[in-house]
Amino acid sequence: MKIANPSKAFILLVGLLSVVVLIALDKVSTDAGLPLISAVIFYGIGNGVAAKSGKASSPIVGPRE
Repeated sequence: MKIANPSKAFILLVGLLSVVVLIALDKVSTDAGLPLISAVIFYGIGNGVAAKSGKASSPIVGPRE
């Protein structure tokens, strides 16, 4: 597996870390933060599944060439 879209992967990583830091600093409640974390993770998983099945999308990760 290789990162096919580094900019999208970077944005997802920054978003995920930002939400985790906000939860750790008690700026965002866990009730509001956990759905955001789940959304980011499942968006990344969905892009990986699309890349593996060969569907046209702009995946974060793709098969090695």
